[in-house]
Amino acid sequence: MQTVLKSVGMIAGALVALSPCLCGAARPGATTRDEALVRAVRSGDHTQASTLLAGRADPNRPLADGSTLLAWAVENQDRRMVQLLLQSKANADGAGDRYNAPLLIACQYGDPEIVGLLLSARANVNVSRPDGIAPLALCAGSAPAETVRRLISAGAEADEADEQGQTPLMWAAARGRIETIRVLVESGAQVNRQTRNGLTPLFFALKSGEPQAPVTILEAGGDPGHVASDGTSAVQLAMYQKDFAFAARMIERGADLAAFDRNGNTLLHAAVLADQPALVKLLLAKGANPNTLTGPSKVTMRFEVNYRSDAYVVPAKPPLLLAAENGFAGVMRLLADAGADTAYRLDDGTNIVLAAAMSGKRAALETALRLLPDPNTVDVQGQTPLHVLLQGDGTSETRAMMKLLADKGARIDLENRAGYTAAQIASGAQSGPKSAFIATFGERTASL
Repeated sequence: MQTVLKSVGMIAGALVALSPCLCGAARPGATTRDEALVRAVRSGDHTQASTLLAGRADPNRPLADGSTLLAWAVENQDRRMVQLLLQSKANADGAGDRYNAPLLIACQYGDPEIVGLLLSARANVNVSRPDGIAPLALCAGSAPAETVRRLISAGAEADEADEQGQTPLMWAAARGRIETIRVLVESGAQVNRQTRNGLTPLFFALKSGEPQAPVTILEAGGDPGHVASDGTSAVQLAMYQKDFAFAARMIERGADLAAFDRNGNTLLHAAVLADQPALVKLLLAKGANPNTLTGPSKVTMRFEVNYRSDAYVVPAKPPLLLAAENGFAGVMRLLADAGADTAYRLDDGTNIVLAAAMSGKRAALETALRLLPDPNTVDVQGQTPLHVLLQGDGTSETRAMMKLLADKGARIDLENRAGYTAAQIASGAQSGPKSAFIATFGERTASL
């Protein structure tokens, strides 16, 4: 079972920029004129605000939550109001609240004009929130590259890390901002710097979903062989993120083909499960073992105690069996041609024919029967492929699969260990499998 990579969760959770709590009213003792200015700014009434400011309403009176009118205007993304307040001597740094600093709010949204107005008013570019996140990091993930360049020119530290060890380059990488990545690297950002959890910008870039982002990091000197503190490699993360083109690039460069990921899969298993024939072919050509079994998962699974009290044990499986049970006929053929063991069975007796029957895909079952031509093969419970099909919910291909089995000589009179034949099971099967069975083997068989 594919699980969510812990590193991905850390990356996603790391880049949450909390909106400031701009919810306060004017402080007690504010004049009527100041209160009217608060209302004008919050409602976006530029004419009224201009009149009140001309009448000496105070643009810097802090509100009850520590924010200022300038912070409110920035939060509202009201460019005209921001300009109006700054022209009226509003403090570009607000009232000193590290959450409500106007430049932090502006960079959270990334509007280049508003950020530019604050920079022109000499806002402190190195102010940071209590968690260490600075304007440059926020702008790296949201603003145009030229705005980022301007912040750096104004004195922002290009490689400053927050308390989690995340740098502006990581923010830019996580948002897939190619030009910003280049600007930051040119400005001295370390391309292989690590967070407290051992994540590098390459990992953030892979999480972005922008195919060019990890390539840009790589071209800038990113280390493709770095392994995070939880044991995840860049190529494994690329597989989790379904960035198969980048994974192929890493494999061509010499990725570790024997390493297991957090789910207990090698790269070959992961490529099979993703139904990526080209990647499977590449891995086999690079020497991946077609008979390597999956390993134990490092992920702690939780289950409802009222369903089962003991741990679920996932049996080790070779790539060919994974392909069969998922119905990937093309991948099955590639693995068989590369020397996969077509006779392999799990401890419960499941082989590729039975696994393919479970998949609900005719092409997979046909391929399995070519590789292992036994339509009456059984598992340790005596279940044949027909038993398997009849005990499922049925798919659009169930009838074609039953016909295929019939044409290959499947018997309907074989009993499983519980003493039931396929014909007997058909009488109580779901409507889809039952009708498919009758259509294939005749009306009388459903009452046997």
